Amino acid sequence: MNTLEYARHRRLRHTASLRSLVRENQLHKSDLIYPIFVAEGEDIKREVSSMPGVFNLSLDHLTAEIEEVVTLGIESVILFGVPHDHLKDEQGSGAFHDHGIVQEATRLVKKVAPQLTVIADTCLCEYTSTGHCGIVADGTVDNDASLPLHVKTAISQARAGADVIAPSSMMDGFVAAIRQGLDENGFSHIPVMSYGVKYASAYYGPFRDAANSAPGEGDRKGYQMDPANRREAFREATADVDQGADFMIVKPALAFMDIIRDVRERIDLPIVAYNVSGEYAMVKAAALNGWIDEERIVLETMLGFKRAGADLIITYFAKDICRYLEGSK
Repeated sequence: MNTLEYARHRRLRHTASLRSLVRENQLHKSDLIYPIFVAEGEDIKREVSSMPGVFNLSLDHLTAEIEEVVTLGIESVILFGVPHDHLKDEQGSGAFHDHGIVQEATRLVKKVAPQLTVIADTCLCEYTSTGHCGIVADGTVDNDASLPLHVKTAISQARAGADVIAPSSMMDGFVAAIRQGLDENGFSHIPVMSYGVKYASAYYGPFRDAANSAPGEGDRKGYQMDPANRREAFREATADVDQGADFMIVKPALAFMDIIRDVRERIDLPIVAYNVSGEYAMVKAAALNGWIDEERIVLETMLGFKRAGADLIITYFAKDICRYLEGSK
């Protein structure tokens, strides 16, 4: 007779139903925010070469995309604009034009699917001739001179029907400026989803292919965070909370799960993990080569974000995940 006494942890893993019963974190369709790149022009459905399954879509193709999103059960989208190159200027004026591409896409989405939450990426980089997120003066981005342009962009997007404003430039004071601008223009009900913890990361490469937004000169290390820093994230997040942010994005997500956990433990806003383009591209490339089980890798990664403390996940896998979840029922 065996007289050894020890804990029997495996009892709770014995069957699929038991494992489901005690599962600590769950992934739901309502957790997902799907990014969409909307391009100026007509009859454009151009696959991003470094992001299989992700497309630049003109407005005439956007309706079909939104209908698919709704059918799959996705409840939130975030819109990025891809303007004509010849319309870019030093101020990024296309970002705050009332008939800019994100504004027109927002109106269309709200017409096709008014129940969808439309989040507008509020930045200038896709629209400036420099590719930077603000006005460049003397070789550097002028923080304070750039803030009024972000405010104008946010107001224009809210006027077009955006449900959430998501400023991504990492300018100091951008939340305070946008919050004040929205409030003074009758949009006090519109929440701000701050890219408050955004690192200067190599994981963004494919996004810059999709949005054609790489800086013409220099880089963004002067305003995005150093990937080596951890404590700085708390200072950034706290500042945005104090300025009136309603959500907090941590970007990228995969290599920064410790940061997601830190932010989760220290602030009580909804935390959004941005599963960025490079993370997507790596998984897709490995899957296309038959090296990994894409579905299992994707779902495990998403649960990792939830386990780290994310409430919501911005991910290019959103449509795939909905299909996975349907298949698992």
